[in-house]
Amino acid sequence: MTSETLSGLSRRQLLAAGGAAAVTLSVAPSLKAAPLPAPSTGDSIVQIRNATIRVNYAGVRFLVDPMFADPGAYPGFPGSAMSHLRNPLVPLPVAVADLVDADAVIVTHTHIDHWDDAAQKALPKAMPIFVQNATDAATIRGQGFSDVRIMTTDTRFKGVQLARTGGHHGGDAVLRAVPTLDPVSGVVFRHQSHKSVYVVGDTVWDAAVSQAVQTYKPDVIVLNAGYAQWVDLGPILMGPQGVLSVHRAAPTAQLVATHMEAINHCVLSRADLAAFAKKEGFAQRLLIPADGENISI
Repeated sequence: MTSETLSGLSRRQLLAAGGAAAVTLSVAPSLKAAPLPAPSTGDSIVQIRNATIRVNYAGVRFLVDPMFADPGAYPGFPGSAMSHLRNPLVPLPVAVADLVDADAVIVTHTHIDHWDDAAQKALPKAMPIFVQNATDAATIRGQGFSDVRIMTTDTRFKGVQLARTGGHHGGDAVLRAVPTLDPVSGVVFRHQSHKSVYVVGDTVWDAAVSQAVQTYKPDVIVLNAGYAQWVDLGPILMGPQGVLSVHRAAPTAQLVATHMEAINHCVLSRADLAAFAKKEGFAQRLLIPADGENISI
């Protein structure tokens, strides 16, 4: 089944597709934890696992959406594709001790695959943590963290300007059925001497993402592109067409795909997305890093 046939799949079709995907994912090679790749002399993005990335920007180390759990620590998301698989599907490629060595953490939203128990235990309680709203701030303060800051469209940290952006974790049908999927957010990193970076977060392609692209004109756009599916209701993350829509809205931007091949309901593989980009003629504008890979920006 190709990446172009995944939208709006029925429960039967998803389970059939999931069976094949489960075989592929279950035999993925075990990764041995290694040191975090050293940042280049310039800015870089390190793909960790799922939506967890390290953004090394203007001399500041930002850890985004940390999920540190061992493979299989959590049950699959009920009602989602391949929910029989336990999360995460693959191990961390780098040591947790290296991941917590950051200047700040950004939590785009508090779903377990973006902010889990293992990360909460490992991160220093005095670590600066940026969140999307007062609700998430209260949650994280309640977990013992003392320096929790709510992002706005003009938040500053160590010379870097952070701008919170919006989005929706699925279409109308999904959000009516599972309203707790929202709210979600993204973030734009800006500095007068550096390329701008837009981490879009957990969202489908929608007016909020389009507006952020128009407003900030980012040079680099990081997309959660695993095409996660809610059975009978549709996608809750961008898939191939969403990625293509972003490319068309920002044809000169470098796209980076993340949130792939690590959580049960992400049905789009890296190989299928790469094939789609090649077919549509924008492969040169799309990077799809492996877990543990460092990308200079």
